[in-house]
Amino acid sequence: MASVVLALAVAFGTAGCGFIAPQATTKHYDASDGVSGNVGQIDVRNAIIVTDTKGGDVGNLVMTLVNNDTKSHRVAVQAGDSSAASVYVTVQPGEVKQVGSKPEAATGNVFLSNFTSIPGSLYPVYFQYADETGVQLKVPVLDGQLPEYSALVPPAILPAQG
Repeated sequence: MASVVLALAVAFGTAGCGFIAPQATTKHYDASDGVSGNVGQIDVRNAIIVTDTKGGDVGNLVMTLVNNDTKSHRVAVQAGDSSAASVYVTVQPGEVKQVGSKPEAATGNVFLSNFTSIPGSLYPVYFQYADETGVQLKVPVLDGQLPEYSALVPPAILPAQG
């Protein structure tokens, strides 16, 4: 009888941790270097700004936009202070749109001109569409020293944005 009670006490004692401890798999976190946020039906995922090593005058906003809606949305992206002009990115229904992954392309990029932040800092970027309440993210500024970011450094001369 004593051994049965001891076995039950050990079984419940070791299994009890799962009843009161928070489950790490239910907590959202950004698994990469970027930050994420939501605006209505649009998810902003893994947003980073890549510039050259010295903190050049151009930043490349790299991110993924996910449209969870059945209609397209034109997302306004405003980097820096509230006086900065917005750049618009249209995301089709159900689309997963990568922005900034090909900085040499003429379209599909959001380049930030007169960019003065240095690698290692955070830069405010505001996302909003239609009447939805927008979200401001503090986006990390990185450089091209790591191999995975070297191809994302923006060109010295800005091509058309879009």
